[in-house]
Amino acid sequence: MTDVRVERYRQATEAMQAGQFDVPIPIGEPDEVARLGVALQRLAQTLETRTEQAARLAAITQKVNEGLVLEDVLDLVYESFRSLFPYDRIGLSLMDQKGHLVTAHWVRSEARGIKLGVGYNSTLGGSSLEKIIKTGKPRIINDLEEYLENHPQSVSTRKIVAEGMRSSLTCPLIALGKPFGFLFFSSMNKNAYDEVHQEFFLEIAGQLSVILEKSRLYQDLLTATEKLQEAQVALEHQATRDSLTELWNRRSVLDLLKREMARARREERPLAAVMVDIDHFKRINDEVGHLVGDQVLRELTRRVGSCLRSADILGRLGGEEFLIVLYPGDEETALEVMERARQACAARPIKTENGDFVVTVSLGAAVVEHVNGLDVPTVLRTADSALYRAKNEGRNRSIVESVT
Repeated sequence: MTDVRVERYRQATEAMQAGQFDVPIPIGEPDEVARLGVALQRLAQTLETRTEQAARLAAITQKVNEGLVLEDVLDLVYESFRSLFPYDRIGLSLMDQKGHLVTAHWVRSEARGIKLGVGYNSTLGGSSLEKIIKTGKPRIINDLEEYLENHPQSVSTRKIVAEGMRSSLTCPLIALGKPFGFLFFSSMNKNAYDEVHQEFFLEIAGQLSVILEKSRLYQDLLTATEKLQEAQVALEHQATRDSLTELWNRRSVLDLLKREMARARREERPLAAVMVDIDHFKRINDEVGHLVGDQVLRELTRRVGSCLRSADILGRLGGEEFLIVLYPGDEETALEVMERARQACAARPIKTENGDFVVTVSLGAAVVEHVNGLDVPTVLRTADSALYRAKNEGRNRSIVESVT
């Protein structure tokens, strides 16, 4: 008569083939059939664990492919494997390009205080980590306190013990045949790790190493891209801004005037270009020097800028001469802005290291009701003509002319 367990084992095998591993496998009396049942139970557990490992690695890989940076991948690793692997702390250390130095790059722990934190580094040569790299196999220390007694020179062990860790599994990270770092799993319990855990890591080490290396390279690429963007912004700023006042430089403010004239043409609205000149500025430079003159320039541009609308444009044409672009800007608007700026400049003395100076400005505006057919030089000539009149009529005044 056939043992009923055999049929149950056949059903369990078919279920496992279909991906179902929690099927009941009766053992019964301790005989040859029972030993087969025990083997099937172990097989079910192993397949379930490996399937879970594969699923979690696949999820992490997907996140990396979506652009997840290294720290986020490590957080995901920390959360993903806790039910499969004992640890209260994971740390990642990376080797430098020459393989001489190992630096802590990331750590996450259940401990109250991190003693071995990001930035801690040590030399690889002659260390126990070098042996791990050479063998390519994980190392288990199941009693860190005892290890520290035997290796009192190990600063990293002293720090990790101070965090409350009592056992560790150190795993080399090797991608495409090249070592690049270590993962340190630590537990607050002694004897937390055995050969099963070594085998577990060896099974996933290759995939996990490639995932982490890919994520690290992606993060390096992001960092490099950010630096390039910052450098580009700095170069653009340097190319478009006046180094003394931080205003638009001559080329940029004239380009902006041209842009606003094109906009005024399209929208059929008025525009004003205002030239500003500091009265008797040469006298300041001659009497007290250019450093004081620079202080005066910076303060006057600050005062003029504070009188403008958010959309108005202020640039330095050169020397003590500036250009304001008002859009929209009819005669009334131009005169209002000019007078506000003129009064702000003359309102109180400018304090410098060589004393206080009362400084005034003269302003000349070109108001363009209809831009059609006009160009930038024509508008500037009209503004310069108005400024010349303001100078000739006694300075510290505003003159507006229409462009014809």
